[in-house]
Amino acid sequence: MLQLINDILDLSKVEAGKMTVAKQPVPTAELIGDVTALMQVPASGKNLKVSVGVREVFPETIQTDPIRLRQILINLLANAIKFTEVGEVALTVGLRSEADGAPRLIFEVRDTGIGMTPEQMSRLFQPFSQGDESTSRRFGGTGLGLVISQRLARLLGGDITVQSELGKGSLFTVTIDPGPLEGVPLRRSLSAELSPSSKPTATSDAKKTSLPSLPAGCRILLAEDGPDNQRLFAFLLRRAGAEVTIAENGRVACEQVLGQKAEAAADARAAIAAFDLIFMDMQMPEMDGYAAVRRLREAGVATPIVALTAHAMPEDRERCRAAGCDDYLSKPCDAQTLLGKAAEWIGGSARPPALVPSTAATA
Repeated sequence: MLQLINDILDLSKVEAGKMTVAKQPVPTAELIGDVTALMQVPASGKNLKVSVGVREVFPETIQTDPIRLRQILINLLANAIKFTEVGEVALTVGLRSEADGAPRLIFEVRDTGIGMTPEQMSRLFQPFSQGDESTSRRFGGTGLGLVISQRLARLLGGDITVQSELGKGSLFTVTIDPGPLEGVPLRRSLSAELSPSSKPTATSDAKKTSLPSLPAGCRILLAEDGPDNQRLFAFLLRRAGAEVTIAENGRVACEQVLGQKAEAAADARAAIAAFDLIFMDMQMPEMDGYAAVRRLREAGVATPIVALTAHAMPEDRERCRAAGCDDYLSKPCDAQTLLGKAAEWIGGSARPPALVPSTAATA
């Protein structure tokens, strides 16, 4: 229900012209690495391979909204994984010229899943519509993800199209405007460290960006309801030196901090010494992050709280701060951003990466 509400809000913003995009320079390979690293978690649970590749060339940097582009690619890859039981999911990137000569950056998401009939494809980009009712019953979903992704792609100067054959798989093609490309280097391959299937080597380790480390044994509470995000955030934070406690909703987070019977402010102040930092997802079932943060602050908790949310509008940031959060982190984010934010609030220093690739990401 919460996912449905969020999707409806996103769709309403787009249709009302309230969804904005903030274009900025984006390293193309780094963004692809962020997205594919995230997708390894659900794919590995189904023994599927997620591969990445290049169709001829792609620009080293583009001018786009990285949050919205990640949202599109993550949704398409997640769908591909959801509807594929055997085989693989592949993401490729490349450039092509439109009829008027304008360049477009192309992302192709191909799977070996259940595929669709022409009739099913005709309904694909309609709100609250999936392939058919049996698809919805079997796989779940709101039927809004592809609609929102297509609207976002159009806001980024492109579109989404699909080709599919029942029983053989599907191909989704995303086009976006990459912005001015004059003077931008073109690359023909993704570096080894950005390939999800590549293993760390001495050579690729040297190319990775140094990640912040955290004080050994520092304690972080991660309030997050998504199993994939729980695993990814906890993995990164623990590798950086932290002890991580996970709470699946705001009520459990409050119990972890205050104790189930801690009512008085004095009890709360004694209990909060257990945590050095709280990452709080703002959209959770049972008790959301806004209510949880307000309860903690009213109980006298002064522990730094960093909001986690997939919504990146200015009013969302202000709402988090009004609830009592000290800082804000929009999802998806890469390992550097997550650990940098943790180090900012509880201390830490840069160190060469060990087993944490700089391309790891969350959603």
